[in-house]
Amino acid sequence: MLRIRLSRVGKKKQPAYRVVVIDQRKARDSAYVEVVGHYDPLRPSAGVNLKADRIQYWLSKGAQPTDTVRSFLREHKLV
Repeated sequence: MLRIRLSRVGKKKQPAYRVVVIDQRKARDSAYVEVVGHYDPLRPSAGVNLKADRIQYWLSKGAQPTDTVRSFLREHKLV
């Protein structure tokens, strides 16, 4: 099953995350199917950028968001 989840990027002590579509059995930073957004926890005001059309597409194909990503989707009224 596909998941929409976070994949860590960035330097040590300066985390940044990609919101990716990935097989749920793969490791956190493994090869992914598609990048559908970005999350920067160090910039809380403009920290989440999502591609709404692509997220809707993957949700329609059966991809399940993780709890953290689901909270982002609720903020952007996508779920």
